[in-house]
Amino acid sequence: MNVVAAAVVEDGRLLVVSKQAAPDVFYVPGGKPEPGESDEEALRRELMEELGVTPGPLEPVAVIEETAALEGVPMRLTVFSTTLVGEPVIAAELAALRWTDGREADLLLAPAVERHLVPLLRSRGALAPPDAG
Repeated sequence: MNVVAAAVVEDGRLLVVSKQAAPDVFYVPGGKPEPGESDEEALRRELMEELGVTPGPLEPVAVIEETAALEGVPMRLTVFSTTLVGEPVIAAELAALRWTDGREADLLLAPAVERHLVPLLRSRGALAPPDAG
């Protein structure tokens, strides 16, 4: 399964969202490309559908191989770094959104985010290291 997602970081915190199907599990916003869509086109569409925002420039960050949290199948997650034009508001199948530094004990992150993306963003200095603060 191919999925595209946005790593939006502001003030050292990553934007994460949860879906109505699993409101306690947080992901980075995005989704599956439709037939004929490029990864970038799919991400722009998903961000507008889910959050009502347009992304700024999309910069490739990582390709993560992990098991999809909801579907339980192998997933290839292509992550782009971007900024948002507009204020994100939940829509479509989303249940919640929040900003995280990845250290909150009460936050359940999807495996691809917790095991791969958060450590990568920390290593690049975008998120605070685990012992900060």
